[in-house]
Amino acid sequence: MVPAFGQAPAETQPKSAPTTADDALEAERNELAAELREAQTSPLDMIHALEAHLRKYPNSPVRPEIMPLLAKEAVEAADLHRIALYGVPALAATPNDVLLLDRVASALLNLGGRGNAEHALEYGKQFEAYVANLPVVDGSDPARNQEDHDRALERALVYQARALGVLGMNDEARKKAQLAYLAYADEQSAREWSDALLRLGDDQQAIARLADAFAIPDPRVTEDNRAQDRKQLGEMYRKLHGGSEAGLGEEILAAYDRTTADVEKRRAQLRLLDPNAGLTDPMKFTLRALESGKKLEMAGLKGKVLILDFWATWCVPCRAQHPLYDQVKKRFQDRTDVMFLSINAAEDRDLISHFLDEQKWSRTVYLDSGLVRLWSVNSIPATIVIDKQGQVASRMNGFVPDNFVEQLAKRVEALLAEPLAQAPPLSDTP
Repeated sequence: MVPAFGQAPAETQPKSAPTTADDALEAERNELAAELREAQTSPLDMIHALEAHLRKYPNSPVRPEIMPLLAKEAVEAADLHRIALYGVPALAATPNDVLLLDRVASALLNLGGRGNAEHALEYGKQFEAYVANLPVVDGSDPARNQEDHDRALERALVYQARALGVLGMNDEARKKAQLAYLAYADEQSAREWSDALLRLGDDQQAIARLADAFAIPDPRVTEDNRAQDRKQLGEMYRKLHGGSEAGLGEEILAAYDRTTADVEKRRAQLRLLDPNAGLTDPMKFTLRALESGKKLEMAGLKGKVLILDFWATWCVPCRAQHPLYDQVKKRFQDRTDVMFLSINAAEDRDLISHFLDEQKWSRTVYLDSGLVRLWSVNSIPATIVIDKQGQVASRMNGFVPDNFVEQLAKRVEALLAEPLAQAPPLSDTP
């Protein structure tokens, strides 16, 4: 989206030269708005347009507005040099911009150099302070919110550890890396901890931590990362054991046991916040009812045809669909093997409750418990139909008023006509 620097003039005839500072500023804003409209589909084009504008107007009064925009576009383009170049002055104006604190610290460290490390250390501290004081959002996906919070804290601590290592403050780097691992155990924090221990000359512990980095389950790690960890692990181990890797396998197995326990402990903590944390099978989910927070185990619904209606209070088409949806429900009201579930797409309980009272809708509503994310429900209304085996059989994004009732009813009837799959009989032969 183009920022509101001004609107291009509607006149097609050229205007006379500006006569006052205000006129000049308005003309410049209009010119910049036109340039950005042409470049808005590409971060690089946006950057080039903004840089060209600053070359033309080096003393532009809108420069303070342009610098943060340049920094954000540099982040989108993953341009490390420009992230640092524009992010530093942008952070001087907006020191609590958490995205820039994160990306600028990382960019400075990747660019290298003692001066960049000093700046990265300060930004890492600011980033840590911001995240540590930020309450975890208690929303529809509490486990994901907690995980995002902890990973951000880990990155802030890792940036500090790396910067301290560049500055030769290795014991402080070790402490920060260890705290990073405790905040969120993953390949990055384990590797940083290992690097700090290696610089301190504690080779045995460095090997153990690098083995953790190699063994820990981490979906964000690439095969190249794993290969690099394995190569370095072998080099370090051979150096400490007279050129032999005998015993390295046991070291890796011990690391696997340690890190698996660490990850499982974290998953258990997240499941206390959200019983669906880490689940990928929707039929293992637990849904929370709006009323009194009662729980519904999806696993107990196998053998039924399930129709899940995803809606939101702000969705105007959802309101139009609602009476049609009720018509379908009435057709199957005598069937015990059909169940309709009204799923609100991640809104506040009080807002939902007020809306239901206002619209006089049924209060039998379930809160989104991660299903929106799992099924990538990007537009609503959306209707997902589950067969008796617990598999998605049909999906309707949006609705066509003229045939919605018949279309959905036919899909349900077709599934009811299918026999429930039976387990194969046991064989008499071994």
